[in-house]
Amino acid sequence: MTESSSARFNPLRATPNLLTISRICLAPFLVSATLERRFQLSFILFVVAGLTDALDGGLARILKQRTVLGQYLDPVADKLLLSTLFLVLTHMNLISMRVTALVFGRDLGILLVSALLYAAVGRREFNPSIFGKASTVAQISAVCLVLLREIDNVPWVVWSRNFALNATVVLTIASGLHYAWVVTRRAGPHPGAGGTPGAAGH
Repeated sequence: MTESSSARFNPLRATPNLLTISRICLAPFLVSATLERRFQLSFILFVVAGLTDALDGGLARILKQRTVLGQYLDPVADKLLLSTLFLVLTHMNLISMRVTALVFGRDLGILLVSALLYAAVGRREFNPSIFGKASTVAQISAVCLVLLREIDNVPWVVWSRNFALNATVVLTIASGLHYAWVVTRRAGPHPGAGGTPGAAGH
């Protein structure tokens, strides 16, 4: 086996994407456990999903294996997991409809604007902003603390849950407004723009 073919079949190269796919596969089990009110299991699965997220990103940087598939797959996996859990927890009256509507409204708006800009002027370099990253962290924290509150209703968990949900609302609005501001500045024609994918990470 030549050196090039050995590199091609190096299993480490596929590890980041496999971890991302495993996070997607966790989603139905996490949803099922939550709907059955097995919150301890839900919490553990959610933490495992978070660890795979951190590992795939870290390995991609260490191994320098940032593939186009990974750039699309990672934000899709994150949004699939978070969006599904927000819907399920809202259905169970554990998260306010207002919070979930804001989260979905912002993501849908970003998706539509990104698609329109790409169709109109070929722009697709929508790298995550600091507000978008902070919003994602707030959403992850909110889901984690909502699940934790169903396990242990101690005061600090209740306070942290309420804080995380309020932070999610504020940061979702802030990131949406920031994205709109960026779009108005960059919506002009940019010949040859090709950038990197990542609209889902805003």
